[in-house]
Amino acid sequence: MIFKKEALTLRSNGRRVSYHNITKEIKELVANSGITNGMCVIQSPHTTCSVIFEEFMHDLDWNGDEYLQVDLNRILDKIVPRELSEDTGYRYPGPKHLDFLLAIQNPDYQGDPSTILNGDAHIRASFFGASETFVVSEGKIMTGEVGSVYFIDFDQNRERNRTCYVMVMGE
Repeated sequence: MIFKKEALTLRSNGRRVSYHNITKEIKELVANSGITNGMCVIQSPHTTCSVIFEEFMHDLDWNGDEYLQVDLNRILDKIVPRELSEDTGYRYPGPKHLDFLLAIQNPDYQGDPSTILNGDAHIRASFFGASETFVVSEGKIMTGEVGSVYFIDFDQNRERNRTCYVMVMGE
């Protein structure tokens, strides 16, 4: 069995939910892997991000978001409202967790309390999960004619780079 691993770096916009259509990159990684039959796993290591499989839309709103994404955001806003201040009803992050987050010494993570108000992003990402797995057959992922792979960053509090891991395994 052969294993090929790659990481994609994606930039979130920090103003609204970020959707990245990564289908082209995934298809290229699979094609270049040399694996004819097997599986492809696409995974986010971030707790406010998800990987989903959805139909590609040709129609975009003025922000450049596909109509299905806009519809999904509208539904999620009703179910899981934004955590815009510390008194919006969310228990997250809690005083002990806030102390922990502010003590992290990592240049990629800035311990700004306003950016930690993202309990809604954690809940949304939990709904969709961190990964998708696809069958690889004859060197291609089985996504059908209109299926696309999206990496979503639900955290709307800051712009930053996100990582998406891809592993292709098989023969």
